[in-house]
Amino acid sequence: GGFAPSLNTNEEALELIVRAIEQAGFKPGQDIFLAMDPAASEFYKDGKYVFEAEGIARDSAEMVDYYVSLVDRFPIVLLEDGMAENDWAGWKIMTERLGQRILLVGDDIFVTNPAILQEGIDQGIANSVLIKLNQIGTLTETLDTIALASQAGYSSMVSHRSGETEDPFIADLVVAMNTGLIKTGAPARSDRVAKYNQLLRIEEELGPAALFKGIATFKKR
Repeated sequence: GGFAPSLNTNEEALELIVRAIEQAGFKPGQDIFLAMDPAASEFYKDGKYVFEAEGIARDSAEMVDYYVSLVDRFPIVLLEDGMAENDWAGWKIMTERLGQRILLVGDDIFVTNPAILQEGIDQGIANSVLIKLNQIGTLTETLDTIALASQAGYSSMVSHRSGETEDPFIADLVVAMNTGLIKTGAPARSDRVAKYNQLLRIEEELGPAALFKGIATFKKR
């Protein structure tokens, strides 16, 4: 469901997305916003974030500077796994710099584990958690993680997994727990479309009671 064109820089990719939004008749930063998942653990080597294609290696502070420049330039409202799962110091710097501007979602760092999330909350790391039901293993622990996040003022984004099925349960979960955020990919395959269809059915059933916070779900830019 994604595109992988041959581009020279990450900025060029974001520029093309913004241009596509405009050419579709929408306004970036008003009608449509951007969310990023750099999966930083994948290019974190020996304490540096290595951009092999560009021949650049950044330390944690430099990486945060880079993200700040992107947020300043593009209508980004969410950043998932912006730092490596083992770079807690980097996560702390990023949260201090961007935590009041955008959602900083922890996936690899928290792995839907309430004990690890509590440690992150205590250290002031991130402000949102990715929820993967089969990552922690039980529905009870999943609900505990969502509740803990809510109590701490963190948002929760319910996510699908690789090798997903057509079971639409996570659509029911995101509504039941009032998380306001779901990550289930582009509507390119039946396993993804099933979740969106279930959300539409829920909206039809709830009628006017089906309220969505929209952009208010995200931090103020």
